[in-house]
Amino acid sequence: MKIKRVRFANGYKRFHDLTIDLGDDPKRIVALVGPNGCGKSSVLDGMLFHASAHSSLGSFPGDRDYRYHSMKSERHFTYQNVTIELVEGQYETVHGKKDRDGKGNTMFSFRSPYRYNTSLNVQQTKAVQPLRLNNYGASTAADIDAKMEENYRRLNVKFSRYRDENNLRPSDAKDKILGDLNASISKCLDLSIDNLGNIEAGQGSIFFSKPGHPALFDFNVLSSGEKEVVDILLDLYLRQDDYDETIFLIDEPELHISTSIQGRLLQEIDRLVGPKCQIWIATHSIGFLRVLQRELQDRCQIVAFDETMELASKAHTLTPMVSSRSNWRKIFAVPLDDLASLVSPTRIVYCEGRAEPGAGGRERGMDAQVFNAIFGDAYPDTLFISSGGNTELDQRSDVAIAILSKVYSNVEILVLKDRDMASGKFANEKDRQIYLANNEPHHRVLKRWEIENYLYDIEVIRSFCNKNSYLFNDEKYKAVVSDIVNQHVKDITSTVKGICGILTSISPEVFKIRLAECFDKNMAVYAELEDCIFKRD
Repeated sequence: MKIKRVRFANGYKRFHDLTIDLGDDPKRIVALVGPNGCGKSSVLDGMLFHASAHSSLGSFPGDRDYRYHSMKSERHFTYQNVTIELVEGQYETVHGKKDRDGKGNTMFSFRSPYRYNTSLNVQQTKAVQPLRLNNYGASTAADIDAKMEENYRRLNVKFSRYRDENNLRPSDAKDKILGDLNASISKCLDLSIDNLGNIEAGQGSIFFSKPGHPALFDFNVLSSGEKEVVDILLDLYLRQDDYDETIFLIDEPELHISTSIQGRLLQEIDRLVGPKCQIWIATHSIGFLRVLQRELQDRCQIVAFDETMELASKAHTLTPMVSSRSNWRKIFAVPLDDLASLVSPTRIVYCEGRAEPGAGGRERGMDAQVFNAIFGDAYPDTLFISSGGNTELDQRSDVAIAILSKVYSNVEILVLKDRDMASGKFANEKDRQIYLANNEPHHRVLKRWEIENYLYDIEVIRSFCNKNSYLFNDEKYKAVVSDIVNQHVKDITSTVKGICGILTSISPEVFKIRLAECFDKNMAVYAELEDCIFKRD
């Protein structure tokens, strides 16, 4: 189940009229990113407001009536001002089908940022309601979300049921139930659950072990961040059976958690939530953003909020951010503020070209501009830098490795050369392989003669002409480009422009950069260049 479009109309909270449109193929993870007060939590509140009209979701410890949901405190403001369209159909239709199966309340699972579980000390056993009723915890982003006690009881029930249904010894049931949960906890924290205590003995808590710690300790002595991680993972673990087609709404789960743990937690959330579910997260966490940018980039959509949008007075439709270096830089500027400029890429590739930067440090080397244009979306944490000719490239990269490796231990530095590395003499594929075999692993050499041999590939030229409505002369191209791998095609740049039907004046450098923007990851020429640089093929 996935949401593809949601609208907040007629002044819902902070929005005059806001639509979030994820397209007809929404991703599994939707991250709402932006500064405090921009409306991220209001989006989650609006979806819960609509859902609560059809289901009983959580508790209402505060007064969350029209004065909470209506921008103008309109007394007759209703859930109908929020509309939710799923891939499977309108919310009401989908809910009706699930309700007939007794799972209407499982369409949404919500976690508030206000989790208040400083202690766990259960003194007596008592029955808990079925988890699928979803009637405990928070109902809005402003409510306290205390789930730990009930989830502790549910974990005990799950343990006992599994033991009895499979006629197992307690130790064997423990290995299964606590083992599954510990598999998640251990990915995030350096501790694991040892046992569930004994309620009748006045020890109704979860007890943990930790490497190097001399004794077991209970939930109450964990740090705030540890409690938050355990709380989240336990809740998701318990919901796996009933919440298999669900929209999970999680508001700022990173509040007490360090950056390194944040990223691992998000990956574990993704693993625990069923394959037919969708995850919406409101965040400005550096750790979360890094994982979304790298490991989960193909599974996520980023919806960026901007304080300049005037959402309270103007109608807006927000669509997912295009993955590019400049857009990611803007996103990271939210949690980092003016420290954003200090964050380095994780990979720097030194290539041939004009080394001297322009005003404000602008890259002037054509090769670097071309490579950044081709790979900026797929590799947003990689930066190509032009660093002079063949010899200068070696010298400057060596200096960079010596300096940056001491400052940023996780930065990978590569050296990328044209295949004309033999001082302009012809070098074939055998020569290329000999060079790679006799140089350090961070060295790369293009398979084709130089970058123009990729830019002037027929796939790229055709894409460029289609994009710009130019008339491509196929026969003329094949007549002048006889060997795209070895031919010195840079020398026929004017001819190639003519083959594209370009009648207006355009400089060779601008022409090449425009060609670079027409690369597509489905092209064979793209795959060849990608393997050459990133896989040393």
